Amino acid sequence: MAIESHLAALEKKHGALEREISEAMASPAVDDLHIASLKRKKLVLKEQIEKLKAEATCH
Repeated sequence: MAIESHLAALEKKHGALEREISEAMASPAVDDLHIASLKRKKLVLKEQIEKLKAEATCH
């Protein structure tokens, strides 16, 4: 059960970052470095999600 709850939390954070990136890209005041940083964080979360899903299917 712990893996499922952790996975759900990561997916929630991933979705929040997706929305934040969309909002940042719509705003001309946000610099490209900030958007790139958000995208890197989102990618790290995606990799963690995929790793957890792979571990869950192996067990």
